[in-house]
Amino acid sequence: MTVISLRETLVATGVEILDADGPTELTLREISRRAGVSHGAPRRYFPTHNSLLAAIAFQGLVDLTDRLDPILTGKQSARDRLISAAIEYVSFAQERPAMFELMFRHDLLEGAGSNLRESSLPLFAALHTLTEAAKASDPTTSALSIWTGTHGVAVLAANRSLTLVAPDFDIAALVATTVTDHLPHTR
Repeated sequence: MTVISLRETLVATGVEILDADGPTELTLREISRRAGVSHGAPRRYFPTHNSLLAAIAFQGLVDLTDRLDPILTGKQSARDRLISAAIEYVSFAQERPAMFELMFRHDLLEGAGSNLRESSLPLFAALHTLTEAAKASDPTTSALSIWTGTHGVAVLAANRSLTLVAPDFDIAALVATTVTDHLPHTR
């Protein structure tokens, strides 16, 4: 039998609410109600609402990392791993748009705990390593360009904006182009 702490229960409940109902329902009172505890109980672990949001965002980064790690460490070429990871990143955003948005709200979550940068920086480091392995002339610029371009596609796909302007467009192909435009051409 696994014993789950109240802290873990509150975070898991917050994740469920965020994924199912979006950010407007993500209040301390609603999380407490659904977790079956008093509305003051979260304060034992989370001094502010933002500290609970940061813990929820941290879980989202863990979930994203779990999905990307097998791709980033796989046996494919660096170029193929970059494309596959970027497609998975966009898929995550499409499947969990509210979580994806919260994970990158550093303006809201900075200083709220959970040190989100510690979780997100290794993902960028892996991206940088793969751009080096793909022989990019400037791996840092290439990694930043790939990430910002892919993130832009992810946001537009998650908000369903791409389907408004191009309903039949292949998003995976767009992501592949976004990645390969910043890598040396291969024959």
